[in-house]
Amino acid sequence: MAALKSFGLSLKGTVFPWLRHDDHIYKRRDAKWMTPQAAAVIPNFHLPMRSFEVKNRTASEDIQALRLITAIKTPYLPDGRIDLEAYDGLVNMQIQNGAEGLIVGGTTGEGHLLLWDEHIMLIGHTVNCFGGSIKVIGNTGSNSTREAIHATEQGFAVGMHAALQINPYYGKTSIKGMLSHFENVLPMGPTIIYNVPSRACQDIPPHVIHFISGNPNLAGVKECVGNDRVRQYTDRGIFVWSGNDDECHDSRWDHGATGVISVTSNLVPGAMRELMYEGKNGMLNSKLLPLINWLFQEPNPIGLNTALAQLGVVRPIFRLPYEPLPYEKRLEFVNIVKQIGRENFVGDKDVQVLEDVDFISLAR
Repeated sequence: MAALKSFGLSLKGTVFPWLRHDDHIYKRRDAKWMTPQAAAVIPNFHLPMRSFEVKNRTASEDIQALRLITAIKTPYLPDGRIDLEAYDGLVNMQIQNGAEGLIVGGTTGEGHLLLWDEHIMLIGHTVNCFGGSIKVIGNTGSNSTREAIHATEQGFAVGMHAALQINPYYGKTSIKGMLSHFENVLPMGPTIIYNVPSRACQDIPPHVIHFISGNPNLAGVKECVGNDRVRQYTDRGIFVWSGNDDECHDSRWDHGATGVISVTSNLVPGAMRELMYEGKNGMLNSKLLPLINWLFQEPNPIGLNTALAQLGVVRPIFRLPYEPLPYEKRLEFVNIVKQIGRENFVGDKDVQVLEDVDFISLAR
């Protein structure tokens, strides 16, 4: 005990509250505590890699207050690197139009096409430049628990306010494995669980969310199954963001959702904020539905990448395997912009159809 106190640790105190004999992080209930120096030479004895400095520490309640979270796009330069200048412009337009949070490196931000060093760099850059004006939620999830832990540690270390965590996809796992996965990524900070069976090929059943809902780091769920599922959670006091732009109005006002994690708000952030804040507005919702349907006619973010290029706010550059929508669909977008009003969209250039030769597709 004296050795522990020499390092500022106390098993009975609250200096490091996770260091408890019965803590779920450690599987052996007969494990004996030891100094960090001693632990360093014992295989599989892991101390959490996290900081208690308060500059960027965020409570789950702060995340739960967010109504409009934009899943921000990642733009590219012609040589394939991230276009930070264009990215900064996109983020500034979100802040100016009332978005309160960003998902960085999510599906829309092509996190699955980013190298992890690009991914963490982009989270850190966003926090460094904009973290005082908007909440930064890094998509640090993975189908590998080990990789998700490592990325989430790094994300919080560079200052992100919360993490987005998906259930293990492709290879999938059992319910027990899913619970273990979430229990191992939740301890590091506020977390939104992302349920999107169409991409993960596995639903996160409600009893899994109910089981982990007592964890103070669970900010809530991004739910893509539908509004019946949203209601199941909100009736039990679990915070939910709709993951479906076409359902988010009803989800917010009829089913108790906190708000939306939106793709469409990349294009019309002001209108999406109004949809989340100004009460039921069926007329505005109906006005936006043609745009939303157009965006999702092909897997996201193909439509969004095409639209932002047509609006002139990013370069028309795609990382493969994504390719732009065809000419006739780009022409449809021009007409949709005219119907909704160019002034409601990001940027200040005239919307263009663009020719096929204007787009660049990058394989490496």
